[in-house]
Amino acid sequence: MSESAVTVRLEQAQDYQFDIDFGVGPRLRADEPPPLGQGAGPNPLMLLGAAVGNCLSASLLFALRKFKQSPEPLHTDVKLLTGRNAEGRLRVQRIEVRLQLGVPAATLQHLDRVLGSFETYCTVTQSVVAAIPVDLEVVDADGLRLKPAAVPVSPQPQGA
Repeated sequence: MSESAVTVRLEQAQDYQFDIDFGVGPRLRADEPPPLGQGAGPNPLMLLGAAVGNCLSASLLFALRKFKQSPEPLHTDVKLLTGRNAEGRLRVQRIEVRLQLGVPAATLQHLDRVLGSFETYCTVTQSVVAAIPVDLEVVDADGLRLKPAAVPVSPQPQGA
């Protein structure tokens, strides 16, 4: 297995606000919601949701484009459900992801094959799902459910 590293730098701007430098593109200001912060930017939960949703969206798009299919525009909604653990600490209990294709399913070739495997290539989700259940639903532009949310994404065995 080859390894690589990604570096992200955070600098405290004030209080709970941090400027995040990804090394590419503009910096992002993150902040905690009140009463700790001012809600001046996305909080860490939102960033986690964005990472999972973006990775799954990109994986689906990549898989469909390999077959020269155009599902655009994709829309992705991510809901992070939080609750208290046994020690009373707030934790992410579950992540629900709904991916919506921009076209009807009938216009895409090889869709069943893509839907059967695209999430296994999502680095972020496959890493997160080892600790947090991720429910994935895929629908087409007409709202037809193609992949049910009742089947959680499960991590792939090492070496798979």
